[in-house]
Amino acid sequence: MSLFTTTTIDCSDCQAVFDFQAAGSVNADRRPELRDAILDSSFQTVVCPSCGASTRLEPLFNYLDVASALWLAAYPPGAMGNLVAIETEVKALFDESYGTNATPAAQGVGDILNARLTFGWPATREKVLLRQNDLDDVSIEMLKLDLLRRLPEAPLRPGVELRVVDVNQEMLSFVWTVADTEEILQEFEASRQLLQEIEANAEGWAAVRTDLTAGMFVDIQKLYLDLGQDAA
Repeated sequence: MSLFTTTTIDCSDCQAVFDFQAAGSVNADRRPELRDAILDSSFQTVVCPSCGASTRLEPLFNYLDVASALWLAAYPPGAMGNLVAIETEVKALFDESYGTNATPAAQGVGDILNARLTFGWPATREKVLLRQNDLDDVSIEMLKLDLLRRLPEAPLRPGVELRVVDVNQEMLSFVWTVADTEEILQEFEASRQLLQEIEANAEGWAAVRTDLTAGMFVDIQKLYLDLGQDAA
């Protein structure tokens, strides 16, 4: 089931105080409208009843979509510095719910799930979008690495991420976005043929795939940011 808890919000514009239902877990199979809200970037948007100012709560919830074979734990972007500890906690949670410590029936569900850890709304939305379109997120991360070699300018720095935001039969739409504000810095498209070429070259990308899938945080940021030392 989807679980929400009442949290108190202080409006930064008019200082009004009001209650809001913050997500603790989302079951998209039972409540597909919550999946839709994640995809249209409206999920957990707070509107002040006094002045109408809007803001968005940082993600801190678990997401289950058995139909799309996805389970993920979403965290605020600022928590990425604690990756090692968080990933350990999240793996233990998954193992208790659907993994080695779960009931046989739950393990049967867990066998089909892609278990992921995300930081920030852009990353969370991307994982949901990719599974909705039957795209392998590991291959997408490898495509991002390939694109970084092709792009003349890339605003690559801490807090700025490359994310897929739309998919059609021929093209993938990417943005460079700021993880905590969701501000879009650049937009471009890439042919799905590039993705197909990467997936056809499994041997050539085998080492990168191994690195990306070492843990639940499947993201190129783990390859070029010193996350492990920061979290130690």
